Amino acid sequence: MDIDGSDFWQNHSLKYLEMAFRTDKNEIIKNPDGYGKKEGDCGDTVEIFLKTSGDIIETASYNINGCLNTVACANTIIDMIEGKTVDDAWDVIPEDVAQYLETLPEDHFHCAELAVGTLYLALANVKELRRDPWKKAYKQHY
Repeated sequence: MDIDGSDFWQNHSLKYLEMAFRTDKNEIIKNPDGYGKKEGDCGDTVEIFLKTSGDIIETASYNINGCLNTVACANTIIDMIEGKTVDDAWDVIPEDVAQYLETLPEDHFHCAELAVGTLYLALANVKELRRDPWKKAYKQHY
């Protein structure tokens, strides 16, 4: 993807551009209530961190080693889930992410699948840590 070329700027929606270049949610949350990490077939890696208050996702963030498409997808997911319940966050699907972004290239739909798959791992981890809270003290992968 040629970021310097005018085609890039003209071929993407304002929503896509905002999500691709947004950086305020790119952070590692220490001691999260939910964590997921997944590497895609393309080599991109996404980590998602969740902090909850009761059943509400109070704060969510990501850490990515990947392309702008993956960044755009991760930022979109964060926007979609913050302030929602953990159960409602399970309803996010890759098609929702692509539809929101409007101009996610079809050959990069796997970026939405990777980001959503990582979200599901983080949500499953929330449930696991609620069931077995002692495990939170032993998590060392973030």
